[in-house]
Amino acid sequence: MNLLPYAIYVSFAGAALSLIAGMRSATLARWTALLTAVASWGITLYAACGFTPSSEVLTLIDIPWVSQLGIHYHLAADGISLTLLVLTGLAATAGILFSWNIEERTGEFFAFYLALIGGVYGVFLSADAFLFFVFYEIAIVPKYFLIANWGSTNREYGAMKLALYSFAGSALVLAGLLWIYATGHAEGFGLGQLAQAAVTITHGQQVAIFALIFTGFAVLAGMFPFHTWAPTGHVAAPTGASMLLAGVVMKLGAYGCLRVAMPLLPAGLEFWQPVIAWLAVAGIVYAGLVALVQQDFKFVIGYSSVSHMGFVLLGLAAANPAAVAGAVLQMFSHGVIAGLLFAVVGRMVYERTHTRQLEHLRRLPLHRLMPFAAVVFVIAGLASMGMPGFSGFPAELTILSGTWQVSKVWALVAAVGVLVAAAFTLRAIQVAFFGSTDEATDVTTHPHLMAPVTWPERTGAILLLGATLLIGLKPDLLLNWIVPSLQSPLMQAVWHGGVR
Repeated sequence: MNLLPYAIYVSFAGAALSLIAGMRSATLARWTALLTAVASWGITLYAACGFTPSSEVLTLIDIPWVSQLGIHYHLAADGISLTLLVLTGLAATAGILFSWNIEERTGEFFAFYLALIGGVYGVFLSADAFLFFVFYEIAIVPKYFLIANWGSTNREYGAMKLALYSFAGSALVLAGLLWIYATGHAEGFGLGQLAQAAVTITHGQQVAIFALIFTGFAVLAGMFPFHTWAPTGHVAAPTGASMLLAGVVMKLGAYGCLRVAMPLLPAGLEFWQPVIAWLAVAGIVYAGLVALVQQDFKFVIGYSSVSHMGFVLLGLAAANPAAVAGAVLQMFSHGVIAGLLFAVVGRMVYERTHTRQLEHLRRLPLHRLMPFAAVVFVIAGLASMGMPGFSGFPAELTILSGTWQVSKVWALVAAVGVLVAAAFTLRAIQVAFFGSTDEATDVTTHPHLMAPVTWPERTGAILLLGATLLIGLKPDLLLNWIVPSLQSPLMQAVWHGGVR
């Protein structure tokens, strides 16, 4: 576990090396980025192998940073953070494999990419709220440049919309943290210190501050009605960046809600719980219905991503150990499955057909022209629908069972979202890959589709498919980490309404 901070340092070092390597050759930049991502992922897997689940948060580094304000460079980890660190390494590695075709300013692309990954690792390891905020911003900034410089459809608009929503949310978070620090006379910005300070402020202030912090983080998690940046950003982003945006960046918002807003301000959570739950349920159903009528293949996956993140927010809103455990498991599951869906649509299909319009794809027998892409998308689609055997099933089932204990109505309406997800996924599979019935069509009439599936594409797809299948068959691999972490002192504040 003590090696985990090096995942941050290796990522930032790799960003610098990729930039330098890109000045010599694009191939060298690609391999530098891939080796960096694999090394960082290897660090998380090595830590996972030696991890003993418990309710304690293990401090990795704790040194003064800005002593006058009590700010520390404090990194710590538990089962929840380790789950998301492993996800980050997997998503980063797969994203680089699916970005192997980047030719324009390759070194710069992977420098921004790895800087984003370093920021994400930092967020998941931060135990000081100010440090958390710094890494949070570091993770967001490179995203803008990845979309604005290497994106496609309305890339400037998509990048700016993401940036404005993200920074507006960040401003709310910072305002809430400073409010607790000043009003509660906190000794520092450690999460435990802020939780103790929050106990001293009035109930009305807790309610107001919780609204600021939770909303600020939930914007990045795609909470309805602040979700509109997500599909636009997904569509505009290059494939690897779409995979990161859905795979890990949206998880930063949900993680902030879980780690900061909920344990620091349990009275605020109790007050706003029905509102959050209904917004989550609305996001599940509304985004699913919008996905059902989209004609742009990538927009289908973009709205699907928002719908599935609604389950994460619903699990957090239910605020009991079962539902929250399911929410963390859904973060992992969605990160893997959404990343795989974006990889197929953005890299395998769009790069070969040069269209994402379902009506155009309907005319092509893609199941015969691109059998590997068809098989991968069908499997990923089944996983996204929550079919047993894949990671989405135990995640959503755990969330719904935990939510049922709090409100049967929330659980039933959310279950409708599962049916809607099945509808838009089956429609996408049918139209995009099996829409053409012209058996006489010869693949030689579509030479641009005959480009063989490359080894990076196959490797990335196998990694992601293997992950969703492994966790689908053995969800306890992650739940055994997650569940004990939910009994930490800070999380006890969520279950019992305050710091004890």
